[in-house]
Amino acid sequence: MNNTTFAQLIEQLSLAFFSSDKKYPFNYEPSGEDFLSAGLAEADLMRRVMNKRPQDFVQWFTAFLSTEILPSSLEPPSIADPRLIHLAGLSLSRAWMLDGIVEVLSFDTQQSNRREQLFELSKRNAQAGLIAIDENHYEGGHWLGTSAVYLITGRGLSNDSASQNYRTTLLLCFLSKLFL
Repeated sequence: MNNTTFAQLIEQLSLAFFSSDKKYPFNYEPSGEDFLSAGLAEADLMRRVMNKRPQDFVQWFTAFLSTEILPSSLEPPSIADPRLIHLAGLSLSRAWMLDGIVEVLSFDTQQSNRREQLFELSKRNAQAGLIAIDENHYEGGHWLGTSAVYLITGRGLSNDSASQNYRTTLLLCFLSKLFL
């Protein structure tokens, strides 16, 4: 199977499995062990699958993520307990996936309030996740960096100047934490 055939299969199955999903229950997240948001991972997958039809994604996402549940359900969780370090990974992956969603919502001017709300949630989740990275503690130090790199580099996102400026700011904040 070549890459094109495989990509088409992923697109077909993603649409078959998820295109009719509505009102995802984000209030079920996090469980305390999560390092990925199942709901945002689904939304991020659909964003990628519908990348040539951003208006279709905006319509799907509007039905999928009810505006009534925001912002509280996607606020970064507390990670004060070392057993809950997975929640730092959750915050980082949420921020990364929210960045991709925000990018697509920019195609629809009616989504400006929602876009701003999700962008602010992304920033708060990024901050909570990046602060938790500590090379002196094995609990998160051995794996959180991977999620941080995806977030900071904007893996899977466009390279417009606003995105680059935001990611540069994240990188500088992260590096200042490590070296100060």
